[in-house]
Amino acid sequence: MDQVTIIDYDRIYKNFIDEKYLHDGHDEYYYRNQQAKRPEGGWRHLHSDEIERLVKNSNSATNWDDIWVTDEFDTNMIRNNHFFGMVRIGRVSRKVLQYHDLRVPIGITSSSISSCDIGDDCAIHDVHYMANCIIGDRCILFNIHELSTTDHSKFGNGIIKEGEPEDVRVWLEVMNEIGTRKIMPFDGMTTADAYLWAKYIDDAKLQARLKEITQNSFDYHRGYYGTIGESCVIKNCWILKDAQVGPYCYIKGASKLKNVTINSSKEEPSQIGEGVIMVNGITGYGCRIFYSVVATRFVLGDNCNLKYGARLINSVLGDNSTISCCEVLNNLIFPSHEQHHNNSFLISACVMGQSNMAAGATIGSNHNSRATDGEIVASRGFWPGLCSSIKHSSRFASFTLLSKADYPNELNIMLPFCLVNNNTAKNELEVMPAYWWMYNMYAIARNTSKYQKRDKRKRKIQNIEFETLAPDTMEETIEARKLLEVWVAKAYLRSKGQDPKNYEYYDLRECGKQLLDFEPNTVNQLEVFGEGMEKGKRKVRILKPLQAYHAYGDMITYYAVNTIIHYLENHPEETIETLSAQMKGKRLRKWINLGGQTMPEEDVDQLRADINNGVLNDWNQIHQRYNELWERYHVEKTRHAYFSLMFLYKDETDVLTGAMWKENLEKAIRIQQFICDQVYESRKKDYDNPFRNATFRNEEEKIAVIGKLDEVSFVKQIQSETEAFIKKVTQLIN
Repeated sequence: MDQVTIIDYDRIYKNFIDEKYLHDGHDEYYYRNQQAKRPEGGWRHLHSDEIERLVKNSNSATNWDDIWVTDEFDTNMIRNNHFFGMVRIGRVSRKVLQYHDLRVPIGITSSSISSCDIGDDCAIHDVHYMANCIIGDRCILFNIHELSTTDHSKFGNGIIKEGEPEDVRVWLEVMNEIGTRKIMPFDGMTTADAYLWAKYIDDAKLQARLKEITQNSFDYHRGYYGTIGESCVIKNCWILKDAQVGPYCYIKGASKLKNVTINSSKEEPSQIGEGVIMVNGITGYGCRIFYSVVATRFVLGDNCNLKYGARLINSVLGDNSTISCCEVLNNLIFPSHEQHHNNSFLISACVMGQSNMAAGATIGSNHNSRATDGEIVASRGFWPGLCSSIKHSSRFASFTLLSKADYPNELNIMLPFCLVNNNTAKNELEVMPAYWWMYNMYAIARNTSKYQKRDKRKRKIQNIEFETLAPDTMEETIEARKLLEVWVAKAYLRSKGQDPKNYEYYDLRECGKQLLDFEPNTVNQLEVFGEGMEKGKRKVRILKPLQAYHAYGDMITYYAVNTIIHYLENHPEETIETLSAQMKGKRLRKWINLGGQTMPEEDVDQLRADINNGVLNDWNQIHQRYNELWERYHVEKTRHAYFSLMFLYKDETDVLTGAMWKENLEKAIRIQQFICDQVYESRKKDYDNPFRNATFRNEEEKIAVIGKLDEVSFVKQIQSETEAFIKKVTQLIN
C-alpha cells in the first residue's frame, strides 16, 4: 500500500533512476542530455557575485555548483526560488513575453525547480513543483501546481519500461467492452492502424507483430524527461505529469494531464482549456480541448475538438472530428465524426466516418444481452436521428439515416443511402433505399465538399476518401440492386400464388430485373419485403423499390462516368478505347474502409502478410505502404468504376464500346442536371415551409436571417459545376 515515508534530503533530486537501470556507464542524466538543447555559447557555472545576488533575492539551491547558466543571465529576474539538483537555465534578460493580453517578465520567480533544463527567454512564475522537465525557448509557465516527470514515463504510449510488469501496459479497449479488440496506443497512430489492429483480431501472428512493432518503436530505457516545446503557454493548471507537449501549445486551467503526448506545432497549434482531465493518451496536431472534458485511454487524431464536458474513454477518434458534451466509450471512430449533444451516448462501436450523432441518440444498449460483447458497425455517413436508440449487435450500410425511434431489435441494414423507420402503428420496420438521392440531394451532394473544406490538417498522414460515391459505397449499391431484384421477384411470385423457394437465386434476379426495367406498374402494386435486416418475426417493408432501383442505377452511372472522365483528364495520352483495351478480368467486389482510406481487400491481406513475414518492420514502413496504395488508388478506382458501368449492362460484359460510352455520357448529363435541380428543390423546401416562415415577421426578416435562395453558396456552386460538367461532357460526346 502506498504511504508517506521519510527519506534523506538529497533524494529530492538524486537517484531519479534506480542504479540497477543504469547501463553502459550511463548516469541518470544520460537521456536528459540527449534531449536537451545546448546553447550556442555552452553552459557555465555561476560567478560568486551572481550567487550572492541570487541569495539576496531569496533564492536557494542544494548546491550552487549544480546551477548552470549562459553568458546572458540577469540575476535580478530570478527571485524567491528553490533549486534542487542540476538546473540549467538559458538566456535571461530584462524583457517581457506577451501572449494575447498576458504579459509576464522573462525570468523565474516563486518556483520550486528540481533537475530541469530551461530554454532561452522563458517566463516561469509560481510553479510550485517542477521536476525532471525540459522547457523550450520562449515558454510561459504561470501558476502551475505540479509539472513533473517520473523515470518510467511513457507519455501515453502503450509500452512498458525496463523492469515493469506487463499489467502496467496501457491498452485501448475499442469496439466492445470486453477488451478482446484491445490495441496499444502510440504517438503517430492513425485510424487505419487502429482498425488494422482491432479488426483482424483472429490473426494471432498479426496481433503479436503489431505489439512487438509498437514496443520496439520506443526506447525501453528509463530516464527520459518530460518536454515542453518552444513558445508554449501553460497557465493556471493543477497537474501536468509525464507529459510531452509540442511547440506553440496553449494550455490554460487544465486540471490534470498525466501520461500524455500533446502534439502541436507552429502551423497546427493545439489548445487545452479549463477543467480538462486527460490521462493515458495521445492528442494529435491542431486539436482544441476545452471546458471540463475528460479523456482517458484515448488516441485523438489531428484537427479534432473535444469540448463542453465530453467524455472520451477507451476510444480512438479520427481526424477532423468534434465531440461536445456526450459520452463516448469503447469506440473506434473514423475521420469527420460530429457529435454535439449532452444526451448523446455512443458505446462499443466502429463508426466509419462522415457521421453525425443527433441529440438523444443512444447507440449501443446492452440490455438485450447477458454479456458486454455486443458491437455496432456503421459504414461511413451514419446518421441516427433525434432520440434514436439501437441495440447491440447491429450493422449499417453507408449513409444510413435512422428516423427518430426506439428500435426494439438488432439490425443489419444492407441498403446504402437509405431511410430506416420503426413503424409502430403497423408493427413493421420500413426501409426506403436511396432516400438521400431521391429526397435530400442537397445534403448528399454537399457531403464531399463539406468534409473537404473542414479538413484543416497541414500534415495529412491519414489518407481519407471524401467522395460520397466511391468503390466502398458503390459496391454496397450494386449489392443493393441485386437484393431489390430478388425481393421484387419474390413479391411477384407470392402475388401469383407461387413459392419463391422453388426458384434459384439467378432466376429470381433475372425475374426481378425484368419487372423493374419493363413493368413499373406491376412493381408499384407489389408489397416488397426485405430479408435478414432485423432480428425478429415482423415484416421489413421496402418503400419505393422501383424508384430506388433506378436511383441506384443512376448513382452507379454517375460515379463511373465521373471517375473515368477524371482519369482521362489526368492521362491525356489515354482514350476510352485504350482504357477499354486495358480492362481485363472482373470487378473487385471487396473494398475495405481502412480508417478512412479505401483499398481493395486483397491489398489489406497483402499488407497483413508483409507485416507477419517481416517485410514491414515498423510503423513508418506500414504508413509508407498506405501511401503507396493511396498513390495507385485512382487507377484501382477507375478500374472499379469501369466494371461497375459494365455491371449495368450485364455481369460478364468487359468491353465498353464507343456507342456505350456515348450513351453513358449523355445519361450523365441528364443525371447532373437532375442533381442540380434536386439540390435547388431540396433547399427550396426550407424556404417554402410555412412553419419555418412562421417565426419571421415578414419576407424581409426571413431574407435577412437565411438569405435568398438563389444566393445560397452551395446552390450556386452546384449550378456552376453543372454548367462546367455539361460543357465538358458535350465536348467528349462531339
